[in-house]
Amino acid sequence: MEENQMTFWGHLEELRWSLVRVVVVLLVALVACFCAMPTLFDSVVLAPSRGDFFLYRALGVAESILPFGGANGFSVDIVNINVASQFLTHIKTSFWVALLVAFPYLIYEAWRFVRPALRPNEMRGVSIAFFGGMLMFYAGCAVGYAVVFPLTFRFLADYNLSEQITNHISLDSYMGNFLGVIFMLGVVFELPLLTWVLSKIGIVNRRILRQYRRHAVVVLLALAAVITPSGDPFTLMVVFMPLYLLYEMGIVLCQKERREE
Repeated sequence: MEENQMTFWGHLEELRWSLVRVVVVLLVALVACFCAMPTLFDSVVLAPSRGDFFLYRALGVAESILPFGGANGFSVDIVNINVASQFLTHIKTSFWVALLVAFPYLIYEAWRFVRPALRPNEMRGVSIAFFGGMLMFYAGCAVGYAVVFPLTFRFLADYNLSEQITNHISLDSYMGNFLGVIFMLGVVFELPLLTWVLSKIGIVNRRILRQYRRHAVVVLLALAAVITPSGDPFTLMVVFMPLYLLYEMGIVLCQKERREE
């Protein structure tokens, strides 16, 4: 055993201090986000509920072929029906935004902890997994916020079963869909990276992924239905298409990393 090799208790101590640093960073980010949340809530979180959201303005040129209009005349009333919802939403949203802000540091701490145990030939693959996963997570959150949630929300908010029914969206319903779609997209955007890792260790390859493509379509449709429980076909397809493109991206990555005989 090398002299500089850490013992089990040394690793445990290092893990303890890593967790302490992570908690401190999260608390600092949480306090900062809590203070800034009133401004962020109006300008960012509630932006898709207004007609001047950038995606609605951009799609205004194509409103004749879309299932909803452009930016003009769209507005949604977000109402609160529970006495504690605004305070709890303030705390919950601050926590999720703080987690989003501190996520790079969390990845760095995880990388810092596992790095001493890696061999030189493992460093590149693991570093790609850590930092590539972080970038894919942010890309998924961005797609969820900028595309998937606004499109699904706009379609459902504009849908009228009867002219006698007025839509008043509750705060809890809005935030549940907002956070759920964004963070679920962030997680599912890890699919190509997961495929790449599984191909590196020999569990999957390009032939298997192509062979089971039709099965994957069914699974991805079910996953899209879970992410968007409204169940309408338009919303389902808006969520399904990025998932399917991610699956195809996984095939491309697997093809580059593993040569079949």
